[in-house]
Amino acid sequence: MARETDSLKSKLITTFAVLWVSALLLRAVERLTLAALVPIREDMLTPGLAVVYVLWMVFQGYMEGYRGFQQRFCPRVVARAVHLGRNPRLLHVLLAAPFCLTLFHAPMRKLVARYVFLACLITLIALVRQLPQPYIGIIDGGVVLGLVWGVAGLLWLLGRYLLGYGSPEPTDLPVTATEPASSDDLDGALA
Repeated sequence: MARETDSLKSKLITTFAVLWVSALLLRAVERLTLAALVPIREDMLTPGLAVVYVLWMVFQGYMEGYRGFQQRFCPRVVARAVHLGRNPRLLHVLLAAPFCLTLFHAPMRKLVARYVFLACLITLIALVRQLPQPYIGIIDGGVVLGLVWGVAGLLWLLGRYLLGYGSPEPTDLPVTATEPASSDDLDGALA
């Protein structure tokens, strides 16, 4: 793979965007870790529940960590961050995390899919919050593993990009996004 060189400005914008998304994930890790540890700290796990906890962690590591974050989420976020660094628009840079999370400036089909996914995720979180311990702790344990895997994936791909090994190409930009934009271009910022 050929090494690409980007300007310092481009790399700083890309780093800012990826670190902002990573900080959002780490905030969730911080909040969920406490609940995930309650069943272990307070000795609430029967042998059967301990097996369920371990199996859930393995399942979530594979489904959320590997398949969800490493294979899909992280490459998309880093690709959009690199695109943002190479084609900065003031509003997009100011909203770097939502931009990288494909919450705007994407084809309509992708936007609808993201917002439906977000609504389902919020509903699922609200439902899970109603569960008692140790069940909520077991669920949160798997989620924490997936989120940590996601942060590690983001930082890994960012590091590879900064070292010049390139990045994935974003596949979820509007058709007009191939035109270079100036750093102060606010026209079509929410297109």
